[in-house]
Parts: sequence; structure tokens; C-alpha cells
Amino acid sequence: MLLVVIPNYLGSSVANYSKNLLRGTVLLQYVPRILRFVPLLGGQSASGFIFESPWVNFAINLLMFVLSGHVVGSCWYLFGLQRVNSCLQDACSVSNISGCKAFIDCGHGKNIGRFNAIQAWHDWVNDPNSTDCLNAHGNFRYGVYQQAVLLSTKRSIITRYAYSLCWGFQQISTLAGSLVPSYFEGEVLFTMSIVGLGLLLFALLIGNMQNFLQALGRRRLEMQLRQRDVEQWMSHRRLPEEIRRKVRQAEQFSWTATRGVNEEELIQNLPEDLQREIRHHFFKFLKKSRIFTLPADEPILDAICEKLRQKFYIRGSDIFYHGGPVEKMVFIVRGRLESIGADGNAVPLSEGDVCGEELLTWYLEQSTVQKDGGKIRFPGQRLFSTRTVKCLTNVEAFALTGADLEEVTTLFARFLRHQRVQGAIRYESPYWRNMAATQIQVAWRYRQWCIKRRDGTAYDLAHPILMRYRTARYPKK
Repeated sequence: MLLVVIPNYLGSSVANYSKNLLRGTVLLQYVPRILRFVPLLGGQSASGFIFESPWVNFAINLLMFVLSGHVVGSCWYLFGLQRVNSCLQDACSVSNISGCKAFIDCGHGKNIGRFNAIQAWHDWVNDPNSTDCLNAHGNFRYGVYQQAVLLSTKRSIITRYAYSLCWGFQQISTLAGSLVPSYFEGEVLFTMSIVGLGLLLFALLIGNMQNFLQALGRRRLEMQLRQRDVEQWMSHRRLPEEIRRKVRQAEQFSWTATRGVNEEELIQNLPEDLQREIRHHFFKFLKKSRIFTLPADEPILDAICEKLRQKFYIRGSDIFYHGGPVEKMVFIVRGRLESIGADGNAVPLSEGDVCGEELLTWYLEQSTVQKDGGKIRFPGQRLFSTRTVKCLTNVEAFALTGADLEEVTTLFARFLRHQRVQGAIRYESPYWRNMAATQIQVAWRYRQWCIKRRDGTAYDLAHPILMRYRTARYPKK
């Protein structure tokens, strides 16, 4: 802005007033910028968001110091030029050279050749008072602007800006400790403003970092209190050391995964439509499943997302075990698992897979629908697992309990009984795949047994292999 506006007035009688007006305008434009930037330095944006990342806080404070250094350096250079101009004006006043004020604002020196024929120009160039103004150690007291006098003789704009920025950043960081001002009132006020600005920035920096460290300390204190409560509880219950080790691992993994934040409590305080969008984002893996690919799957997807609850399992944990009850349906978000059937067949499970899906089909099979749409549930029946699902790594998942799954099947029984849905469930389920493979093997071996029997070389029905597949085909109730 200075490079564009000031050259238009150089050489005229209003050049000095134009420069002063432009300097004031340039300085005033920094006021709203700083006022806009101060809330960010306090750790809060215009929308009310609080910055908790250490790198973001560091970047905001660094940018604030750079901006302040830019402002101080610009003011220092402009004020230095003004002091040089004042020195030249005083030298012109005490000299007997006519028209010397026209030589002060003569542009960038491109048309300096037109002054060669003027004797007053040669007198002004050789005048000791005028030449002494460009000497930082001359008779004129420049005070803190001594380096600005020498800097004004440099032709490179980059050099002048970089040095001014460095000077401003240095003085703010040291609170103007190395500055010795002269008796000029404006220079004294400028030095005082640098000290005040530096103190303000340091106070904001210390307060911001203190708030950030207190926030981190509060989270750390909550974690320590939680660990102490768990240790006291385990000691009170006299748990074995192996179980205590697993409890500590589970607590540490749960705290690391959630950062100590109760997501359910946060989501419950949000509007319903926003809750639905967030849950769809959390449970987007459901849309990848072939089970929910029909056009009418949106309502049931909303119902399932509303019922899902976050679960954490450490390495070596058994989500299901052989002979144990199946009371939940687990959707894997992160981690690796292994599903081991009764015959020893192992199926790997990872992100996006589901275990316990047989519970959904079992609920549909163990109920009948009346003519009026009512549903009859036969009490006293439970589904038991025929496989073991073991965690190979720490696993993050979402679980749908049996009661919630029963409610979903009650509300959307017609959709879940759809042939395509049933086919998708059986196609993706390791349980049903293993069941189908077992039935095929049993049927094939039974066929072979019938052929051998007809030829007189039949296997004994008590043969261990046949007994194994007969047991798999017809498990005991």
C-alpha cells in the first residue's frame, strides 16, 4: 500500500502530509485484525469452539506473535522514516539553500538527472547537516531508530521487510529490554507500547497454556481416580492376579479408545435428527452388509443404530464360547477375531463382520405370528453357541443385546422374514456356512454308507467319523 500510494505524491508539497495520513491508516487497520485474533489466542474460535490440541494452540500463539512482530516492525520502520524526514526538514530550515524541501521528496532517484543543472541541488548534497541525517551516529538523536536509518538506504524491499519483521519479533520476545529511547515523546510512547504488548502476549500465552494443562490434568486425574477405584475394588474382592491383569488391560484399552468421554451421554443431549446422522456415521458398516440392501431397510437401520452399544474386548477374550448362551449380536468395528466351530474349523473375522447373527434367525424361528399380527413367544428357550469366538487382538465393536434384538424382530418381523434377507443372513454368517457344510458332509457320508450297505461293505453306524457328523447334524437339545 505504501509502495503504491506514496510515489504518486512524491515531489509535491503535500507529500509529507500524505505520508503521515497513510501511516495512520495502515496502523489503524491492524486494530480490528488484532481484536479478531485475540479470541483465537485465548483458545476459542468465533463459533465458540475450544481448541484442545497442543499443536493448534502452539500454531495460534506463534501466528499471534508473528502478527504482532509484523505490526511492531512496520511501525518501527515507518517511524524511523518519519524521524529521518524530520531531520532533513530541520536541516533544510537551518540551511540557506532555496527550494531544498523539493529535494527531500524526489522519488526513487530515477529523475535525479534533472537536478544536476541546479546549483542548489549540489549545495544540498554537500550540506553537512543533510548528509548527517543518514548517519545513525550523527548529531540527530534517533534513539531506537538507529538501525532503521541504515535500513532505509537499502534498495531491496525483501531485506527491509525481513529485517523489520525480525526486529519486531525480537523486541516483543525480550519486552524491549535492549531499547534505549531518546527524549522524543513519540519514541518513548512507542517503546512503552512494545513493552505493554509483549506483557499482554505473554500473559495470554501463559493463561492459555495453563488452561490447556489444567484440562489435560483434569482428564489425567479422572483416569487416576478410576484406576484407584478399580484397584480398591479388586483388592476388596480378592481377585486373582491373572484376572486383575486382564481388568487393567480392559480398563486401559477402554480409556484409550474413548479418551475418557462418555459418547452416549454426549449424543443424548443433541437434537434427534443430529443423533440419527451421527449414529449412521458411527454405524456405516451396517450399510455394507448384504442384510440391509433392500429399499425398505432405512427404518430397521435406524432402530438397530439406536440400540447398538459400544463394547471393548482385549486380546484373548472370548466373546462366545462353545456351549454358552448367545445373548447378543456383535458388529466388529476394529480388530481381528477367530471363530472356531465344533469340528475345529476356524474362520477369521475382522472389521465389518458380524458374530452372533444366528440369534436373529433363532428369534424369528422360535416365534409364531397370530392372524391379528400379535406375536407368541415360547418361554424357557435359549440359544446356545456351537462355536468359540476368540479375540486375536484388542477389539472395538458394537453389540445388540438379546432384548433389543427381540424388540427389533417384533417391530420388523415382516421385513426380516423376507426371503432375500434370510438368504443374506445365511450367506454371510460363518455359523450358517458351517452348518450347511456339515449337513452336506453328513448327507454325502450317509449316501456313501447306503451304497456300502447295499454292496455289503457298510460302515458301522458307531464309527467315530459317522458319530461325529451325526452329532453335528442332530445336536442334543
